[in-house]
Amino acid sequence: MAVRIDPGPRDFAALNEVVRKGSRIGNESLDEDGHLNEIIPKPWGLEYRIYVDDFIDVWNLKIDEGESTSMHVHPRKLTYLLCLAGQGVTDTLTGEIPVGSGSVLRIGGGAFHSSRSIGPGPLWLVEVEAPRNKFDLIRLRDTYDRQGTAYERHHTEAPELPARPVTYLPQARLRDRSPGSEFAFSIRAGADVFYRRQERDLFHVPLGLTGVVTGEVDILAPAQGDVRRPALDQYYLSLALA
Repeated sequence: MAVRIDPGPRDFAALNEVVRKGSRIGNESLDEDGHLNEIIPKPWGLEYRIYVDDFIDVWNLKIDEGESTSMHVHPRKLTYLLCLAGQGVTDTLTGEIPVGSGSVLRIGGGAFHSSRSIGPGPLWLVEVEAPRNKFDLIRLRDTYDRQGTAYERHHTEAPELPARPVTYLPQARLRDRSPGSEFAFSIRAGADVFYRRQERDLFHVPLGLTGVVTGEVDILAPAQGDVRRPALDQYYLSLALA
């Protein structure tokens, strides 16, 4: 079961305050914002897009040991944080939640959060966002003085690690591995996930409209003993050890 982080009075008060001071969110264009398909350097590490289509966006975050993301919020979208490896903590405005390999956090729109790596080594997170809009971001406070700023435009091109079109899924792109080849990413049919279980599988993320419409993405976590049956007529984004 995912740990739920939902917005409360302190989140709403903080969001109203930063908006009053001038913070704004933008809207992403899949055609015009091509830098989002490259590697995005961060002061705390890096992030890059694993998968995207018209409705869902999936990113891999590498947070270096001792570093932390900003305390930020996504007012419009639902976010899931999946931990592939490492140890860390996700802070909210009211407390903190330990994060380790296999953990799943469901973060409702409007809930402020920040993730940090406590080591040893980096914290590897996957961020599942629905609906897709990378610019749905407001930073409340930040160790690196980015509070009140929009999402980064700076990027590093990665021709050896392209996000390739998925021909059988409309407007979809997939990056099949992490930059250091620590993790592998693939699209698999539900029947394949069910009948060909693999020990290296960590998570299976359902692709499609259901999670966007209902606000609940039914993520499977086989590495944590999750034995739920996948939908045999649905595609999944599989996240696995390489």
